[in-house]
Amino acid sequence: MTEVSGAIRFILNDVEISLTDVKPDTTLLDWLRLDRRLRGSKEGCAEGDCGACTVLVGRLMDDEIIYDSVTACIRFVGSLHGTHVVTIEHLRGKDGILHPVQQAMVDHHGSQCGFCTPGFVMSLYGLWMRNPDPSQTAIEKALQGNLCRCTGYAPIIRAAKSISSYGQPQGDPLWAERIALKGKIKAITDGTRVEVGEGAERIIVPSSVDDFAAIYEANPKATIVNGSTDVGLWVTKFMRAIGPVIFINHLQELKRIEHSDDAVRFNAGVSYSEAVPVIADKFPELGELWNRIAGEQIRNMGTIGGNIANGSPIGDTPPAFIALGAKLHLRKGEKRRELLLQDYFIAYGKQDRQPGEFVEAVTIPLLPADEKLAVYKISKRREEDISALCGAFRLALDGNGAVASACIAFGGMAATPKRASAVEAALIGKPWTLATVEAAIPAFAEDYQPISDMRASADYRLLTAQNLLKRFFLDTTGQGQRLRREVA
Repeated sequence: MTEVSGAIRFILNDVEISLTDVKPDTTLLDWLRLDRRLRGSKEGCAEGDCGACTVLVGRLMDDEIIYDSVTACIRFVGSLHGTHVVTIEHLRGKDGILHPVQQAMVDHHGSQCGFCTPGFVMSLYGLWMRNPDPSQTAIEKALQGNLCRCTGYAPIIRAAKSISSYGQPQGDPLWAERIALKGKIKAITDGTRVEVGEGAERIIVPSSVDDFAAIYEANPKATIVNGSTDVGLWVTKFMRAIGPVIFINHLQELKRIEHSDDAVRFNAGVSYSEAVPVIADKFPELGELWNRIAGEQIRNMGTIGGNIANGSPIGDTPPAFIALGAKLHLRKGEKRRELLLQDYFIAYGKQDRQPGEFVEAVTIPLLPADEKLAVYKISKRREEDISALCGAFRLALDGNGAVASACIAFGGMAATPKRASAVEAALIGKPWTLATVEAAIPAFAEDYQPISDMRASADYRLLTAQNLLKRFFLDTTGQGQRLRREVA
């Protein structure tokens, strides 16, 4: 019999919180500002884009507290059980002076109107705690999810580079508090299930993956929330009711990454940030795409499984994973099944997933050394933007230079992520030449009938997909790099 607790418990700065009456759709930002009167975190976009609401959330991983920057506007309070939430009000230096991050921002004139400043400070705080001497690239990556409309980024980057001249992380109060905090968090995460509220207002925090599977099988209409980077917008933008909700972001079993000789298995709860070292090592062709998935806060929250499970036609990862031949692992109660990822997507808003069944993991085969892979993301903004379309191209040539196999998959071109089967057929068996590519291009119209929307017109999408095939040809034959050097 699973033991059940009736309170969401976490630590806010230096205060232990226990909530027995909280709604499934209560965001951390609203709770901080309205209930706790902590108004340093600001609401700018209410969709996780601007970073003005950034806070740190610490969670226990391998007996260490790991702090991630997150956007409080789309993070739900129900997801905080067993965490340490740090807001800008908790920052402090020694003997009442400013914190090193704050002092650096002051001295380098990193703030003007000040609205976005708390979010920048918290993002830089998180970076400084894990990397006190960051490169400019690391700084820019950490600030992808923070937007400033008046100061500009140069003084903020200068401030980021100078933080350690004002102090080291080991001297930070939060560093010293970690030992005591670990004990408190362990006491909270004692293996019990949490249930708060009733009916549509019910919140469930499972004690384990097995507990989650049993709960979801019995409550198939409940909303599963892990990173909330999608569901958060259902609430803040569409005012949708989401209860009852099962929060699963705390389940360590879903954060495992398993390796074999020829594949990597990512369990569904692995965040984009947690996957970075494995992507860099095993799938370097996906590195650029990975760094362009939203901003740092969203990469810290969003998960590989969630990006697949929601079935979005513009999810960033499915085209690449389909091209790599990924296999999906689904679970309902104690029953499990597998299918190719490309077969999971049936139609817009419809996936091959039964009521009460969830995505447990995805296994991605390693790319053979003699094959080529490229992924191209097209968006209005280069950084922190949703794809207008995203194309993945995989190619194997035979000993004579002809196309032995090809796999081309696109997001943003159809109602689901979808392979370009007609284009593939037009390439296979032909010599890998520009003439072959040109001859295959008309087949895109057989594979896709894209729509026009706010991100791109149908004509633009179709033309761009065709041009991306040409780009892939140029890149695989070494001509693309030469042309880019000539243009530069």
